[in-house]
Amino acid sequence: MRLSPQFEKALIYATRIHGGKLRKKTRIPYIAHILGVTAIALEYGANETEAIAALLHDAVEDCGGAKRLRDIERKFGKKVARIVEGCTDTDQIPKPPWLDRKKAYLEHVRHASMSTKLVSASDKLHNIRAILMDYRQEGERLWSRFNGGKQGALCYYRALVNAFSGKRIQPLVQEIDRALTKLELLSNNGEQVHHTPARK
Repeated sequence: MRLSPQFEKALIYATRIHGGKLRKKTRIPYIAHILGVTAIALEYGANETEAIAALLHDAVEDCGGAKRLRDIERKFGKKVARIVEGCTDTDQIPKPPWLDRKKAYLEHVRHASMSTKLVSASDKLHNIRAILMDYRQEGERLWSRFNGGKQGALCYYRALVNAFSGKRIQPLVQEIDRALTKLELLSNNGEQVHHTPARK
């Protein structure tokens, strides 16, 4: 598949709207996440519309809400806008409580289009890989970054693995499952090691 100038336009747009932002509690430019998600989506068979949506998947949630979605539809079309909307767990500012948002998103993603599931699953795989990398450096301290804490984050990702269904995305979901299982094992071992000295 050859990507058109529209993809390049979306890449520039995403770079500009996410600007100098960093990933939560890191020094990693946020655009690294955007590029990572898009790469995963393309590796798992995304067409250009889905790849553009991957570039823009966080734009509504983090960069302007409903107004941003209208701008995306105007610039990149209804199909892209629908996928981006489907990957957005809220466009409200301030955001509703974490648990309410995640429960609603889990219910939504079960019935979402295959294109939305592909981009959303690519996002979740990139997130889990990033958490794994950070966990190896920080250990249990890492979970303080997450609104739902360790249990909330791990349960949410496990629930998503079960919610993502469809033959087209099965290889991607299997990869999420493998990465998440590794994170669960590492984290559980870390917790045991952490608590061992206290028993002496």
